Amino acid sequence: MATPDQPEMSVEALQQKVVDTLEDMKGVDLRVLDVRGMTTVTDVMVVVSGNSGRHVRALAGELVKQLKDAGVQPLGVEGEEQGEWVLVDLADVVVHVMRPQVREFYNIEKLWSVADEARGSGDSSAPSS
Repeated sequence: MATPDQPEMSVEALQQKVVDTLEDMKGVDLRVLDVRGMTTVTDVMVVVSGNSGRHVRALAGELVKQLKDAGVQPLGVEGEEQGEWVLVDLADVVVHVMRPQVREFYNIEKLWSVADEARGSGDSSAPSS
């Protein structure tokens, strides 16, 4: 989703922008999951925790701001009001910003790593940095 005067960002560049922004905002336990071949919804999922509802909202809010400044318009942002789990849909990259308790309960990394192991590619939940 690029602006007319700015070329579309590659999946890798978008992923790196997301990771850099979340790391700068002190996101906790950031994981990048390559889900290509497991779903047609997206290529990459990024999962990160915030220390509180306020931190979750701040992580997601700053991410959206930085992406818009870079010419990337999110397709959607869900869950900002509650601050328990905010999903930022960037098409090729989907970002889940969660409180630790919510992340532990839903265990997204395990769901996708099981699918990845069934596919035969090993552990996709290794840290990105």
